[in-house]
Amino acid sequence: MTPDADLGYRALLMLGPRTVARLARELGMSQSRVSRALDELVAAAAVRPVPSATDAGYRSPDALVWEAVEVERVLDTLRHHRVPASALDRWRRHVTTTTEVGLAALARASVRRWPTRAAARQRAAGLIAAERHEHLAINTEEVFDAEATTAALPLDRSILARGIRLRVLGLPPGDGDRYSAYATALGHAGGMYRELSALPLKVMIFDRRAAMVPSDPVDLEKGYIEVADPAVVQALASMFDRLWDDGTDPREQGVPPIELSKREQALVRLLAMGYTDQAAALELRLSVRTVAYTMRHLMDRLGVENRFQLALLLGAAGAAPRPPRYGSPGSTTT
Repeated sequence: MTPDADLGYRALLMLGPRTVARLARELGMSQSRVSRALDELVAAAAVRPVPSATDAGYRSPDALVWEAVEVERVLDTLRHHRVPASALDRWRRHVTTTTEVGLAALARASVRRWPTRAAARQRAAGLIAAERHEHLAINTEEVFDAEATTAALPLDRSILARGIRLRVLGLPPGDGDRYSAYATALGHAGGMYRELSALPLKVMIFDRRAAMVPSDPVDLEKGYIEVADPAVVQALASMFDRLWDDGTDPREQGVPPIELSKREQALVRLLAMGYTDQAAALELRLSVRTVAYTMRHLMDRLGVENRFQLALLLGAAGAAPRPPRYGSPGSTTT
């Protein structure tokens, strides 16, 4: 550590939790100097923000109260952690092929291995809680389903609520839905999301000072490698920036405005309420063949293969009229 970081840690250890401003006054240092030292301590997992039940709304990182982590835990973090050769070799090869970092630099980098996905998630939560500036993430999952979205969004919102800049890269949905619900929800929360047709690896980067990469890119359940080596982290961040420049926002590119004819609107509304083709045809005074033709023409026009995909697309685009909240006339039609 730098002398400033060492001094800051010792001061927090002896004096107790402090804000950046208060610590700067007591050490006779500028706030910017203390802030830089604190960034270094955060990357080393030597300090953590003090949770407060009274926190409400946005608070700048410098307004947070910070405390020192126990000495034994800090020493354990700073020691070189031996990683099984097979996992380390896979990680080195994977990162080398996707960044400009050579194998020699990766061999010198001090890393930690979190052997399970659950352990890695817990560690990532701790790193996220201590972030002060920026969070970057690349997701390589082809299907980001509703369950994953539900799990990810609360954490994303907590990052954004603290004033942290959040950028996420992902793949176009591989489940037939041309519209990314996650991108929409993240955008509404204040985050930024872009997509690329191919992404080299899954990674999380915390304040450009630490990163976590799967130890086995094929099997995420085998855990993650955490690295805080400046050269490696900077290479990963630079790779992210290059990919980000090439990405597109699916909210702008994914789904054009959809306009339905009056017949299509009426038919979609009835089918959404549970009507069969026969019942909808009777209600609209059409033939069953005309109903089937209308739906097939609509699916062909929008480029989807089945009615389930059509429902996802129309719902995401807000093009389908909402059925009545109560009652279902179709359920009583014979």
